[in-house]
Amino acid sequence: MSAPQRILLIKPSSLGDVVHALPVLAALRHRWPDAHISWLVTPACAGLLEGHPLLDQVILFQRRRLGRIWRSPAAGAELADLSRSLRHGRFDLVIDLQGLFRSGWLAWQSRARCRVGLSSARELAWVFYTHRVAADVNLHAVDRNLRLAAAVGCPTDSVEFPLHESPDARQYIDSRIPPGQPIAVLLPGANWLTKRWPASRFAELVDPLHRRHGLNCVTAGGPETAELAAEIPAHYNLSGQTTLPQLVALLRRADLVIANDSGPLHIAAALGRPLVAVFGPTSPQRSSPYRREDSVVRLDMPCSPCFSRRCSHRSCLRWLEAQAVLSVVQQQLARHGCGALAR
Repeated sequence: MSAPQRILLIKPSSLGDVVHALPVLAALRHRWPDAHISWLVTPACAGLLEGHPLLDQVILFQRRRLGRIWRSPAAGAELADLSRSLRHGRFDLVIDLQGLFRSGWLAWQSRARCRVGLSSARELAWVFYTHRVAADVNLHAVDRNLRLAAAVGCPTDSVEFPLHESPDARQYIDSRIPPGQPIAVLLPGANWLTKRWPASRFAELVDPLHRRHGLNCVTAGGPETAELAAEIPAHYNLSGQTTLPQLVALLRRADLVIANDSGPLHIAAALGRPLVAVFGPTSPQRSSPYRREDSVVRLDMPCSPCFSRRCSHRSCLRWLEAQAVLSVVQQQLARHGCGALAR
């Protein structure tokens, strides 16, 4: 294809999915350094992209508000404004990484001459594309995304996760946790209740992490994790007290991260931190930390993965003991060359 001048990436949410799309941004910028690149994203995830040196524009997509167009004239007018702004953006290449009806429709609304998406996109989103790319649904999300980048001519041999560094965010974290302290960041939250390892299990990690590895524990996550963090006797509690850039700065400082299958888990993986990923109802094959399968700890149960947001027993996580996680901690610290911490 001829060199595009104006490119739009559509990946509104969720946080982990936006992280998994970052290698596409890096590949596009390498391929076309002078192109104008925009990203359509929800406000909840925009903090990861605003001010990013590889991006020229962040377009906010108010998903929840615009989802009320059938009963709200104001929402309908706002959606019409968004559609007009996409057309006025004069995009010549749109890559839909979301693969749902609304994202495909927005790609079509741009009137870009080249609209690329997966042939397996759900909700008939593929009807809005000019170019459809095949990819096995069991591939990791990052590899599926890179199939789209390769289809438009981007090199994908090197996979990069360009996470923007904010000096102000780093200063905030240093003001809350004195620099130089070895820290383990505990992330007890997850969007699905079924993906949450019990907070009481996280609490069991605090003493051995400090006693065996000299790590001060920090609880973190969004406002919804405040109640969970209250059950964990961590040395520092930053749950609900960080913006997305500040969370990135915290995870960049971490000597170890222990997390459920969640957006912050994938940020930590992208930063290359020593990591333990606690999995229950979801599949590590599809959504484990990218190329970090050794970091995953889970129970091998007949009903897992079930991909269910509702479960009456949640045995796959409730029966997972702290010692199993601590064993992977030891392996991860040793593997990442944290000799003193791995003792």
